[in-house]
Amino acid sequence: MRLLLSIICCLQLVSATLRADDLVDEANVAMKKAVVYFHSHVAVNGGYVYFSSLDQTQRWGEGLASKDQIWVQPPATPTVGLAYLKAYEATGDQEFLKAATDAAEALVYGQLKSGGWTNCVDFNPSGSQSANYRNGKGRGKNNSSLDDGQTQSALQMLIAADKANNFQHEGIHQSAKIGLKALLAAQFANGGFPQVWTGSVAAQPVIAAKYPDYEWRTEGRIKEYWTLYTLNDNVCGYVADTLLLAYQVYDDEVYFQALRRLGDFLLLAQMPDPQPAWAQQYNYNMQPVWARRFEPPGISGDESQEAIETLLKIAEITGDSKYVAGIPKAIDYLKRSLLSDGQLARYYELRTNTPLYMKRRGKEYSLTYDDSDLPSHYGWKTRSKLDELEKSLDRVTAAESLRLPVVSTSEVRQIIADLDEYGRWVSVRGTERLVGQAKMKPGTRYLSSEVFSDNLVRLAEYVDAH
Repeated sequence: MRLLLSIICCLQLVSATLRADDLVDEANVAMKKAVVYFHSHVAVNGGYVYFSSLDQTQRWGEGLASKDQIWVQPPATPTVGLAYLKAYEATGDQEFLKAATDAAEALVYGQLKSGGWTNCVDFNPSGSQSANYRNGKGRGKNNSSLDDGQTQSALQMLIAADKANNFQHEGIHQSAKIGLKALLAAQFANGGFPQVWTGSVAAQPVIAAKYPDYEWRTEGRIKEYWTLYTLNDNVCGYVADTLLLAYQVYDDEVYFQALRRLGDFLLLAQMPDPQPAWAQQYNYNMQPVWARRFEPPGISGDESQEAIETLLKIAEITGDSKYVAGIPKAIDYLKRSLLSDGQLARYYELRTNTPLYMKRRGKEYSLTYDDSDLPSHYGWKTRSKLDELEKSLDRVTAAESLRLPVVSTSEVRQIIADLDEYGRWVSVRGTERLVGQAKMKPGTRYLSSEVFSDNLVRLAEYVDAH
């Protein structure tokens, strides 16, 4: 009887292994089919936008894109390129590497003379989005941007592509190193970064955050707020990921030290009591300041959570407990500040901690405590991740390794089933808000770079795991 049970168990194990092998084969076929279609039909000069119509006659980035334009800001060219590289790492398929290299070369073309990137690359020198490219083929502004991960994602893609090409692609290697040099030059003495730069930043005093000593509602506005210390839209988190990848790939201590200085800045930027969290941006006196007309000085629920995530990451990488010392206090404060629906306000008024909003009449904005008539173009409230952050804090302080979730077979089968006969994952426009300004009627069928990238990465993770 015992022998029979052993034989049955062995047969079951063999059967499960064969089923897994079959699904790996199906995933490989699906990846190949999807990449061949997306690379050959959707790419423009190797790059991508957010969305495109099925016949490719309409393309959208931050608004309608011309036939010569690609987008840098995620989830566009760098996002797709990194997905190709994930598939290449899992399979060794040279076609995946070719697609990724084409995307990297598109980013090389769009690198600015200041070393970074803006949100769009225009291959038409006279195009509406053309900029002052390092290759001399463009014209216009030279503003390297860290907004929404623009320069950071481009650099991450180039660094990863440089490694995948064994550092033998001169154009990609040179562009990555020039971009990283420019990023380091944009780091302030206190470790922070601006949202935008055109060259090296000026020296500023290294001081801790404090509340404004003037009437912030009517005073202290700075026109070029993008040159100040910025946390808005996770600038610091994207930069941390970029510096970490550069350190891992190039094994250069300069990136590790820049990462530590970034952590030091976040420690300085944590506000004192009674609101020990973070603002979206600070002036050179480390006081929260205005950005756009609808972005007042205040403690930000969204950026505070991102600051905590970044500090946890830096603490885990460096093994230095100082980077988590202020996190419990911040989480406690944010928990006390939760709205009645369990969310966090984007802004809390300085000192009073009252949730702060804006109302809009025409082009004019005014401050309000009333959330009943909020402008729809902005996220005035954000999901609380405080429970997750507490668990991450416990894990990091206990020096436990992060366990990544395993891709399930049911998810893989669904992704494969959703691929159509041409090799497309077709999305259907519903009522959800799309990134950028893609104006499509409900029911419109279209292709999404984000959906393509997410699905390709999930399949590659499954293949790699098996």
